[in-house]
Amino acid sequence: MPPIDPGVNPGPTFVTRLPERSGPALGTDVEDTLDLRLPDDFLVGLSLAAGAAAVPVPEAGTAGEAGEALAREVAEELPPTYDLLDRVHTWGSMATAAGVFQLVPVRLERDLPLIARWMNDPAVVTFWDLAGPPHVTERHLAEQLAGDGRSVPCLGVLDGSPMSYWEIYRADLDPLARHCPVRPHDTGIHLLIGGVADRGRGLGSVLLRAVADRTLDRRSACARVIAEPDLRNTPCVTAFLTAGFRFSAEVDLPGKRAALMIRDRSLRHLL
Repeated sequence: MPPIDPGVNPGPTFVTRLPERSGPALGTDVEDTLDLRLPDDFLVGLSLAAGAAAVPVPEAGTAGEAGEALAREVAEELPPTYDLLDRVHTWGSMATAAGVFQLVPVRLERDLPLIARWMNDPAVVTFWDLAGPPHVTERHLAEQLAGDGRSVPCLGVLDGSPMSYWEIYRADLDPLARHCPVRPHDTGIHLLIGGVADRGRGLGSVLLRAVADRTLDRRSACARVIAEPDLRNTPCVTAFLTAGFRFSAEVDLPGKRAALMIRDRSLRHLL
């Protein structure tokens, strides 16, 4: 990858695609690395992100009530067994210091132009490697939407405006587990702040803390939320530290040397 322009503050951005190859687990936070395969029974239908209806974004004044109503409505439409991430789509709105925030499932026909434009931002290209025509981003999204629900792509909507792209994924079922120590039900986060005006002012850390804590609230089996930002992306690593994650280890991943960042359920009220 080319070196980062020291004059550009790219904000929280991540390399998200790991090729299928095996390798030793690295790091100081030693745990057995998992390489799990799902039984065929889990491969039923499309990802919930592809099957869910378009999600209306609540207005700021009524976001709490609207988010809870939406959670109940969507929960009635989703199969009860096959969601590997405890129904990200029903997690509702989050009140943050920056405003009312919600994760909205990606729909290709609605969201592809916006996400593809973000992926072609020069500050983003270095870390996501999805620059080019829209079909490049479309392929990346479609692989998740046609999968079994172990990774859910979402738009981050703040006070009614889409401003970020997120991937909430099962780290223990991801190729990441071949390269660094993970535990059962560890949940991973990838984040891209889309608008240049939203970067470099602490917004990423506010939203990361909110989403990590909502993950722990809604996923009772999950003891840790993890991320693996590129070590060269100092603003991103700083954002995770400010959001209550701890630095666990440096790990070698395909295409980058990463900082393994962890937000522990047991430490969430202390950090």
